[in-house]
Amino acid sequence: MSYFENLRTFVRIYELGTMSAAARDQRISPAVASARMSQLEAHLGVRLFQRTTRSLTPTEQGRIFYEGACSVLAAVEEAEAGVGDVTENPRGTLHIAAPLGVGRRLIAPHLPEFAAHYPLVNVRLRLSDRKLDLTAEGLDVAFFLGRPEDSSLRIRKIAECSRVLCASPDYIAAHGHPTTGAEIERGQHNCLNLRFPGAREFQWELQTPDGARKFDVRGRFESDDGDVLTDWALAGAGIALKPVFEVADHLKSGALVPVVKATPPLPVQMACLYTHRRHQDPKARLFMEFVIDRMAAAVAE
Repeated sequence: MSYFENLRTFVRIYELGTMSAAARDQRISPAVASARMSQLEAHLGVRLFQRTTRSLTPTEQGRIFYEGACSVLAAVEEAEAGVGDVTENPRGTLHIAAPLGVGRRLIAPHLPEFAAHYPLVNVRLRLSDRKLDLTAEGLDVAFFLGRPEDSSLRIRKIAECSRVLCASPDYIAAHGHPTTGAEIERGQHNCLNLRFPGAREFQWELQTPDGARKFDVRGRFESDDGDVLTDWALAGAGIALKPVFEVADHLKSGALVPVVKATPPLPVQMACLYTHRRHQDPKARLFMEFVIDRMAAAVAE
């Protein structure tokens, strides 16, 4: 097996904490991951992890070796990226993450065209509405809606996305047509909420005559998938807070109707996150340049 493959597997085991998680990340079996660690430890003559049936803990030698392994892999990636940049023919694998709605509607449709332009670049697109850790999950670029909490990462703004509070005509007929945030805050309406592990209590930030204000909202339905909220709204289950680009067709057809127009939701920032090192990789830089203009144009429509 390649020594560099062993290094990459070691780094992912160290970062993810388990052999099985690292194996999934590397698209290999746990047995292969274990064999790579055994080879690496035999080569170095030291134990990199203390193994028990329930845990995997780095040894002191493992912690020291991790820093050096990261430096070696970063240097190799930078050298490979430099060759790709010079030849204008980048190669390698890009790991991209995005919220479900953004990924499905604004990124995935453009990947075949990107692949045609850069045939030696493989793209792994991971879609999830939960917050992701770029470093821990081995991501090159992560797209998001909102404000990032990690200020150590580089941010590239794409667009300000208009949002809308919307419900189906059936819901409005049964429960009334709310016009202000105060009506939904009083619990008169069922609010459909996006929930993921670690999420705080639900607040919708709306524009009032006195300025922006956060309203506490409640509802009977929660999901960690934004498209599920849209489906519930279409089924008449409640009111959803959605980026306009995600529900534009439903608004146009009348399947969903804007509500709370007197105090509309504030726009949300769409941007992407990347580390400084990742931006030096030409395939990551080219991907961002390729897709960002297309995303901004789609949001503006």
